[in-house]
Amino acid sequence: MSRLLASWWKIALGLVALVLVTGVILVNISSGDFILLPDVAHEVAPLVHVQGAHPPRRGAVYFVDVLEERASELDSLFPWLHPHSTLVPAENLVPPGTNDAQMQAADRREMSISQQVAAAVALRRLGYHVAVHPNGVLVNVIDLGTHAVGKLQPADVIVAVDGARTPTIAKLRSVLGRLRPGQVATLVVHRGGRTVTERVKTISDPEQPRHAIVGFEPAQSARIVLPIRVSIDAGDIGGPSAGLAFALEVMEQLGHDVVHGQRIAATGEMALNGTVAPIGGVEQKTYGVRAAHVGVFLVPAGTNYRTALRYAGPVRIVPVRTFAQALHALATLAKSQ
Repeated sequence: MSRLLASWWKIALGLVALVLVTGVILVNISSGDFILLPDVAHEVAPLVHVQGAHPPRRGAVYFVDVLEERASELDSLFPWLHPHSTLVPAENLVPPGTNDAQMQAADRREMSISQQVAAAVALRRLGYHVAVHPNGVLVNVIDLGTHAVGKLQPADVIVAVDGARTPTIAKLRSVLGRLRPGQVATLVVHRGGRTVTERVKTISDPEQPRHAIVGFEPAQSARIVLPIRVSIDAGDIGGPSAGLAFALEVMEQLGHDVVHGQRIAATGEMALNGTVAPIGGVEQKTYGVRAAHVGVFLVPAGTNYRTALRYAGPVRIVPVRTFAQALHALATLAKSQ
């Protein structure tokens, strides 16, 4: 009997050792996925510095980010090891022809743009004159399956095509209108602090087959001149989704009690016209708000709102489409308390 027990102990120990070794191997092998993880919501005030600031400091504004990491094979096989995580195929975050470092640089450029736009929206709301000078066409999303893949990167700014300046989307389309689909366009691109030239074969516009397009979703880029100094330091956090929170905090810094003594979190990409655009990672961001024990979460209306509701728990989810609507919602919430 003692020999039999000893044999079973050896088998059990062998199995444990095998599991441990397999786990170590799987942890050190990258899968083809990214894993999105919640991060606790951060107070915005320490990051924002506005000339002449005199904040009321009743309440606080929080922004929320998502931790994006390359998933290991262990993560992909057992995603439940990370509560409230989501696995995303790598190509959804890092398009073909783009590497991780390039995407991180693009995220930082998007964050920088979002800070300028947020400050402009807030100051305009307060009656300041903000000068906006169109200076190119921003590459928002690259269309997979086109020749732009591997040539352009998200947050690139196209400033000229075939020697003609393209300060606006309309001008870009006009210049591309001179080409037949299949011809090559020579693009002058601002990429971070560099200027590069890319030659991209055009394709037919699905809606107007005789018209040539490059193959990306455009957005207007502009040089924004603020009437007062506004600086926002988000460290190594990238992406445009903190725009709404930044805009609210700029108003707070200038003495306008927009949160009315409440602790609120906000997410959403700000456009210069004040609209609030959808963002990603809503599930993780909602859990990040819960972890910070913040009671109100402003999110873009539509799909983002419906997703946030599913994971809200005790958090009140407020859908907004514009900056003006966000301010009105906060004032209404304060009156109802």
